[in-house]
Amino acid sequence: MLSEGMFRQLRGRRALLVALLATLVLTALFPVIAGHFGLTLLDAVADPTEARALVEGLTKEQRKAHAWITGTLDVAYPLAYGALFFGATLRFFPRKGALLAIPILIGVPADFLEGLVQILALTGQVDWLAAKAVLTPVKGGAFVYGAVMALLGVALSFREQGVR
Repeated sequence: MLSEGMFRQLRGRRALLVALLATLVLTALFPVIAGHFGLTLLDAVADPTEARALVEGLTKEQRKAHAWITGTLDVAYPLAYGALFFGATLRFFPRKGALLAIPILIGVPADFLEGLVQILALTGQVDWLAAKAVLTPVKGGAFVYGAVMALLGVALSFREQGVR
């Protein structure tokens, strides 16, 4: 099982605030930077055929920009939201937090693997876009799950404080 001691700092108030701020800033940066380059990002596309068509429709400059976005912002993003959702789950569900956080620990590496698949396709190295049929829904589902756990934890925390 997970050792909660390993992740103790992630559930601290300061770490959660930093992770929240990083998550919000990165969330806002994606559409701004993608818009600057006229890009539709591959991250929400799970269908391999659709992903291939999107890649093929990009100019050389757009492919390069997309690869850089994926290699920078989309590496920082799962670290930020992963720390936020994982830390919040541990903080607000002290008894079962480590168990409840397992889907988040699956989603973050799925996000990294999806990014690698995208970079390989965008740079013309190899087409493993078929993996997006699994990786994108796993990443997306884990993200939604983590957000729900964090928000539920905050809501329950406020409810407990109001009861006292």
